[in-house]
Amino acid sequence: MIKAVIDTNVLVSAFWTPNRLSPTVRIADAITKDLFTPLYSPQMIAEYREVLSRSKFGFSEDEVHNLVDHIVTHGKLVEPSESTAHFPDPDDKVFFCTALAASADNPLLVTGNAKHYPPADFVVSPAEFCDILGI
Repeated sequence: MIKAVIDTNVLVSAFWTPNRLSPTVRIADAITKDLFTPLYSPQMIAEYREVLSRSKFGFSEDEVHNLVDHIVTHGKLVEPSESTAHFPDPDDKVFFCTALAASADNPLLVTGNAKHYPPADFVVSPAEFCDILGI
């Protein structure tokens, strides 16, 4: 089964967009349908909960809770490795390092902000990930 680290911006976009056919919405749906295995670290889960619960977004608490709990229940916990790479947004480092730590699983890192990460073959856009999943 395909394994992937999902950047928070993908989940924000999934909740934000009214386009139910957008790649980010299809990825959120794929999470709940167990079409791939989400990889996560405790730091990622904390960021998901904090960002998705911001009042400025107004996302449904139940929907956020259900999605994040599904990731924890059906995903795979990974302890992030270390990297000396530079990250324009230091909060993104944990996503990259989680994918690095799971390299034996050949994971992908799905993000709408590839420019925030060092060049790597495993960093893909939401649209590319949808193509890989065939959804």
